[in-house]
Amino acid sequence: MVGALHEFKAELFKALGHPIRLRILELLMSGEKTVSELQAELEIEASSVSQQLSLMRARQLVDARKNGTNVFYTVRDPLIFDLLTIARQIFEHQVAQMSSLLSVEA
Repeated sequence: MVGALHEFKAELFKALGHPIRLRILELLMSGEKTVSELQAELEIEASSVSQQLSLMRARQLVDARKNGTNVFYTVRDPLIFDLLTIARQIFEHQVAQMSSLLSVEA
C-alpha cells in the first residue's frame, strides 16, 4: 500500500510535470508577478497562463493576492525553488556526462 507521503510526492511531481508550469515557477523566483507579466515573459496567451496558475493554486504551489484589478502570484513554499535548482543541477550533470562521453569517442 502506498503511503500518504508517496501520494503527496506523486501529486507534486504531476503538478510540476509541465514545461510551462516549471517556467512560471522559475519566473516567480524573482518575486510575485501578475498574469500579464508572466504572459509577456512566456510569450503565450493569457488564458494559458491563467489555466496553469489555476492548476498550481489547486495543488497549493502558488498563492494569489488581489490588488485592485491585478492578481499577484507567488510561490507558497520557497522549498520549491530548491527542488528546481536541484533539477537543474541534475540536468547539468547529465549534459556534462554526455559531453564527456562524446569527447572520448571522438
